[in-house]
Amino acid sequence: MILSPPPLNRQEHPTMLPRRHFLQSLAATTAAAGISGSRMLAQAHEGHDHDHAPFKISLAEWSLHRTLRDESVGITNLDFPKVSKEQFGIDAIEYVNQFFKDKARDEKYLTDLKGRCSDNGVKSLLIMVDGEGRLGDPDEAARAKAVENHHQWVDAAKFLGCHSIRVNAASGGSYLEQIGYAADGLSQLSEYAAKQDINVIVENHGGLSSNGAWLAVVMERVGMDNCGTLPDFGNFFISRGKNANEFDRYHGVQALMPYAKAVSAKTHDFDEEGNETHTDYLKMMKIVTEFGYNGYVGIEYEGGGLSEAEGIKASKKLLERVRDELAKA
Repeated sequence: MILSPPPLNRQEHPTMLPRRHFLQSLAATTAAAGISGSRMLAQAHEGHDHDHAPFKISLAEWSLHRTLRDESVGITNLDFPKVSKEQFGIDAIEYVNQFFKDKARDEKYLTDLKGRCSDNGVKSLLIMVDGEGRLGDPDEAARAKAVENHHQWVDAAKFLGCHSIRVNAASGGSYLEQIGYAADGLSQLSEYAAKQDINVIVENHGGLSSNGAWLAVVMERVGMDNCGTLPDFGNFFISRGKNANEFDRYHGVQALMPYAKAVSAKTHDFDEEGNETHTDYLKMMKIVTEFGYNGYVGIEYEGGGLSEAEGIKASKKLLERVRDELAKA
């Protein structure tokens, strides 16, 4: 089942989507998801560079997860900046903590990594954090422990010069209970991160976090400037399996963009013309840029049809083509 609210009428004020039209869309979205009575005030995102290009391209480390796990290849997280710049011509990167899990407090290691970024002219954007506990755990003690576990990654992100850590909003309980639990954990962590001028951004990453309306309500409940979202184009499966429940990806991204401080361009398969077969990239990037976002869009290739290197190149070529089309428009 795909949850899909009615399409927006964009003719009235085509340049004013972040406010009035967003509220209309989210109201329809929450109705489709069975929510009522929540305050829906769109929060304008901030902190993005204002270049002439519609957006910039970065590389998410997960695109190379098979390569990094293959010891015979001999590439580690420390090589990521050089590989990104030399092999793909991308000078902004997004780390995944799984590939340096025990190094969050290793200053020597982080200094080495930071130096390699500097040597290659590469900018560190964010750290995607997994495996540190559920920030929306129903148990208060477990939730507090998860918040504490994330502190080290806030510190590491600050040291490396990142603007954010990406977290998950995993929880348990009823729909409304999970809003409260997730908002509490995210608020606690965001308070810590704010002291270091680091953002805490949530990805739609399974469970209710893949329901764009639910996550937007969580953002409203938190209501902090440094707590936002990282919309991922392909992660809107609330549940998988025989009776899979998928939130419409276009409406999901639309619901999350008012809070976005980064964007994840998920790719899997490409047709003969180089288009991604699961996502209409021109349509999706129009949604992204209509909210005034012109920051980095991170390539996250997860397909199996191409090698990781070729998948990254195909993703970059697609994003560059779409960027050119948007610039002309």
